[in-house]
Amino acid sequence: MSIEVSQGKLIIPRVETAIHSGFAVNPERIRSQIEGAAVMGLNNFIGEISFAKGRDEQGNFDNYPVARIDNAPINVRAYIVSNGSDVPAGGVGEPGPPFLTALRNAIFAATGQRISSLLGGN
Repeated sequence: MSIEVSQGKLIIPRVETAIHSGFAVNPERIRSQIEGAAVMGLNNFIGEISFAKGRDEQGNFDNYPVARIDNAPINVRAYIVSNGSDVPAGGVGEPGPPFLTALRNAIFAATGQRISSLLGGN
């Protein structure tokens, strides 16, 4: 992943991800899932879900910011580890959480500032 900082805004020009899911029955669907996970992983960085009185305070997308086209990664490349058909298909699921670790490291590489918490500051 690479990060650029322009006028105080983070720009993510490229995300590269590798996945080992066993035999890839539908490689294009796996790539689509990984691309979506990159955008959804970004939501965990820009959005926040808060709770009060045991309920979430964000009822819908009108009060929960989501990654839009202007802050989504520009180019996402997903590399699928090649396996033969003798390896069982393992599935892909929702592999978004590793994105935050990569994003934090890319921010550090671009700015020199280490992000140590996603809750209320760094």
